Amino acid sequence: MTATPDLATLTGEYTVDPAHTTIGFTARHAMVTNVKGKFLDFTGTLHLDGTDPSRSTASLDITMDSIDTGSPDRDGHLKSSDFFNTGEYPTMTFRSTKAESLGGDDYRITGDLSILGTTKPLTIDLEFNGAAKDPFGNERVGFEGKAEIKRSEWGLTWNAALETGGVLVSDKIKLNFDISAIRQA
Repeated sequence: MTATPDLATLTGEYTVDPAHTTIGFTARHAMVTNVKGKFLDFTGTLHLDGTDPSRSTASLDITMDSIDTGSPDRDGHLKSSDFFNTGEYPTMTFRSTKAESLGGDDYRITGDLSILGTTKPLTIDLEFNGAAKDPFGNERVGFEGKAEIKRSEWGLTWNAALETGGVLVSDKIKLNFDISAIRQA
């Protein structure tokens, strides 16, 4: 086992590793179950400042056509103008505006999330999972995060009423992030 590194030694530029990162979501479906999905194509960068975490930044660009819920029909519907309209809005972006340490391994990053041409603030609570050198010599850091949004605030309003009451798709969407990033030389 290796000891947790001094955070100051982690200061630097990092690239999100898509092969070891998951950007996912959960939505309530038909008022009785959860549907989970993720995005398969994205890029991201982090600037970590281990001495002053408030100077850290994050940026993500997510290709909306890469949505994967395990159902090609549902994915096609999500790509349509009923939801993400990927032909007109191919990318969802996040750009941080503030980072803060909450104590221990807990952090919070706030930024601008843009979906369908609408930009609104988003706050993500993160846990630092650690740092390690992988077998290929890459220096890695890992974070796990979560947030909730109301999709209607970004113009994602399509829905269908259920005979038993309620709607087909919840307005509240849970976002989850399992981030692995590699330090740049």
